[in-house]
Amino acid sequence: MIEFFGWEMPVEFKGIIEEHMAVRTAAGLFDVSHMGEILVRGKDALAFVQHLTPNDVGQLAPNQIHYSALTTPRGTFVDDMLVCCLSPEEFLLVVNAANTDKDYAWVTAHAAGFDVSVENASDGYSQLALQGPKAEEILQPLTDIHLAGLKSFWADRGRVANVDALVSRTGYTGEDGFEIYTISEHPAVMLQEIMRVGEPLGLLPVGLGARDTLRLEAKLMLYGNDIDETTTVLEADLNWIIKFKKGDFLGRDVLEKQLAEGVRRKLVGFELIERGIARPHYPVFAGGQKAGQVTSGTFSPLLKKSIGLAYLAVEFTGVGTEIEIGIREKKVKAEVVSTPFYKRSV
Repeated sequence: MIEFFGWEMPVEFKGIIEEHMAVRTAAGLFDVSHMGEILVRGKDALAFVQHLTPNDVGQLAPNQIHYSALTTPRGTFVDDMLVCCLSPEEFLLVVNAANTDKDYAWVTAHAAGFDVSVENASDGYSQLALQGPKAEEILQPLTDIHLAGLKSFWADRGRVANVDALVSRTGYTGEDGFEIYTISEHPAVMLQEIMRVGEPLGLLPVGLGARDTLRLEAKLMLYGNDIDETTTVLEADLNWIIKFKKGDFLGRDVLEKQLAEGVRRKLVGFELIERGIARPHYPVFAGGQKAGQVTSGTFSPLLKKSIGLAYLAVEFTGVGTEIEIGIREKKVKAEVVSTPFYKRSV
């Protein structure tokens, strides 16, 4: 167990590799109640969230979700998050635990002129993430929601283990799965019942260690490592969450200019050609000079390769470009590869 932004969190239960492979082959259950939940309500809720984020909230139907960001006027990240449309006048922003207070302050600071109320509801929510190819099989006997009809990035309300919940088909692992939100004062019964049904099918509880290796294989961003207030959405290779046609939003002018002129650096994936493991903050060399540092890096339990992410000048971002990672006193050969490193077969 470690301290994690005010929470006591498990790093591992049976072991990172075993938990990682359980999610890839069967299922894993994460307690992610540390995540932040911010509610935006009011007749201007849609316009307000449109102003705060680059993705097009206007395209979301009730109970539909998308990945987005809170952007600064410089087009950089206050945070990345999920936006769930509960109704045209109510949106749930699911933000990172490390940034909840900062995000709430940012959102409230920009609410002037909009007829909205903003609530940091994080302390009232518990959240579980059931991830893996057997997630639906495990969860369906415990809920009245028809899971086969619940599409990716959609949510529905119902009961899970007789507890009122909001269930979304989302996750942070690259696998199919569900995130289960409840404001019940007795949420533990859900975890216990999911484990009871799932253990015979290979379900394991999963800690922070495998959560990180799973998300990196799927090239899912980690705030504070891969994105922050110094990196723009375009530099982070997240062009697809920017919808310029929707109208104005914080950072739009800067991002439009950057798109027209072209980014000077970009986040890329790499894998080591030689032995070693690239860890965050290790130096990266390209063209004979130091070119940046590893933002995320690990040994992939599934691919049996050392993989990582780094920001590089655009001339070094082509797939197949040879780079080097400084590991202790040695420069270890690596090459830029296409991402995500792992993508599940549908």
